[in-house]
Amino acid sequence: MRVGTIDENCGLPVTAIYACQLFGAWAMWWFDKDKRREVWDEEIQWPIGDIEAAHRIREICRSAAGSAGKIADIADQSDKKRAYEAARYQRAAKAAMEIAIKISDDLLRDSSVRQIVSLCMTANDLGTARILFRAIQAFSIREDLLDEHPMLRQ
Repeated sequence: MRVGTIDENCGLPVTAIYACQLFGAWAMWWFDKDKRREVWDEEIQWPIGDIEAAHRIREICRSAAGSAGKIADIADQSDKKRAYEAARYQRAAKAAMEIAIKISDDLLRDSSVRQIVSLCMTANDLGTARILFRAIQAFSIREDLLDEHPMLRQ
């Protein structure tokens, strides 16, 4: 069949049939999308180096900062939206902690844990932040965190 001719089966121009097929394919692509994969949901092919692990933790913390900020600010949020953001923050923090404990370099690990502590403080998760803060051994990083978040002194 040539474009511009009429199809004998349904009486529509062939271009209209092609347009319908294209729209159908687009609709299947649009509505059958997989859920968005988060940075922390991506599988890590171990072993990775300490520097790559630190970069991964930084990326996770930056990606989850929005959710952490949203759960800290309770105004104007439905329970469903808040639960989604809280679960997203929890998954990110857990993934970042799992990566951090595998970093062998002490200073790099402390720096990465500092990023996770800042994420926890953004979410007002003081319990987790204090536990992680106590794990930091580098004096300069501890002091920097205390200057940024004085609530950790308690």
